[in-house]
Amino acid sequence: MNFDFYLFSQINGLAGQYAWLDLIGVFFAKYFPYIVPIPIAAFLLVDKKKYFKMVVGGFASAIFARFFIVEFIRFLIPRYRPFVNNHVNLLVGEVHQQSFPSGHAAFFFALSTIVYYYNKKTGIVLFICSSLISFFRVFVGIHWPADIFFGAIVGILTGLVSIQIYKKYFKNNA
Repeated sequence: MNFDFYLFSQINGLAGQYAWLDLIGVFFAKYFPYIVPIPIAAFLLVDKKKYFKMVVGGFASAIFARFFIVEFIRFLIPRYRPFVNNHVNLLVGEVHQQSFPSGHAAFFFALSTIVYYYNKKTGIVLFICSSLISFFRVFVGIHWPADIFFGAIVGILTGLVSIQIYKKYFKNNA
């Protein structure tokens, strides 16, 4: 048995044990990703001039990571989701697309990286939120741990490259 399958079995094996834990898992895996961007966008209401680059750069980096880099990797390395060929505790509806790497992890870790560059405290909170979303995507049965790990790497690297591009080409012109 490979480590990815073993780790998935350990995490997903917790699903179905306690109703309260399942509710938490479904919330973080399915609904929390829609809530997290709201306070980030709200920074524009606090101080548009100060946080405009953070919000726009963060979402641009996250969208690029999710919809360009992740989709390119999925094209090159197709991988079925855990529920396709295995018996899993599936707590949310089936997702009919490749699983590697995790688009959610790439999106939220890219956003976290950019936010951290501008605001350390909020960035740390966002990294925690990204980790919770990612962990519970395994818990509910729709991602392998390796999907999450590599999605996070894609997101963080995309964020770091975006910061370097900004520093080199735009910071002095802003």
